[in-house]
Amino acid sequence: MQELFNIFVKSIFVDNMVFAYFLGMCSYLAVSKTVETSFGLGLAVVFVLGITVPVDYLLNFYVLQPGALAWLNPGFVDIDLSFLSFIVFISVIASMVQLVEMVVEKFSPALYASLGIFLPLIAVNCAILGGSLFMQEREYQSLAQATSFGLGSGVGFFLAIVGIAAIREKIRYSNVPGPLRGLGITFIITGLMGIAFMSFLGIKL
Repeated sequence: MQELFNIFVKSIFVDNMVFAYFLGMCSYLAVSKTVETSFGLGLAVVFVLGITVPVDYLLNFYVLQPGALAWLNPGFVDIDLSFLSFIVFISVIASMVQLVEMVVEKFSPALYASLGIFLPLIAVNCAILGGSLFMQEREYQSLAQATSFGLGSGVGFFLAIVGIAAIREKIRYSNVPGPLRGLGITFIITGLMGIAFMSFLGIKL
C-alpha cells in the first residue's frame, strides 16, 4: 500500500505531466481561461487517465510485450507485438474520450458547450498518451501500480489546469504590460509554477 501511495504522490508532484514534462500544453493553455471549464476538463482527464492507463497495462502485459501471448499458447512465446503499442494505446484513449464526451453532453450541456472542440481533442492530448507510454517504459509490476500512476497523473494535470485558471482569472484585473497579456503572461506563470513544483524533487518516496 505504501508503494502505491508513493507512486500516486510522485506522479502528482514530482512527475507532473504539465510542469515536469510539459505534456498536454495545448488544452492546458486554451481551456484555462476560467476555473469552471478547467475544472470540467481536469475531471475528464482524471477519468480518462484513470481508465486508459490500467487498460493499456493489461493489453501491454497480456498481448503486446515480447512473449505476452504465451498464456494463450506456448507456441506464441516468440511473438512480439510491441510495434502495435501506439495504435492500440491511441485506440483505447479514443474510445474512452468518446465515452466521456457522450456523458458530458448528456448530463452537462453547458460544460460541453464551454469546452467545445477541446473535449474531443483529449484523444490527441499528449498527456494522455504519455501516461500509457510512461507506464510501459517504467514497467510497473501490477495493475494496482499502473492504476495509481494513471490516477495520480490525472490529478496532477487537474491541479495544474485549475491552478493556472484561478491565476488567470485574478490577473485579468491586474496591470499586466500590453505585450504580455494573454498567452505571454500565462507562459511566464507556467514556468514559475514549474520551478515551484521542482521543489518536490527533494521528497524521498
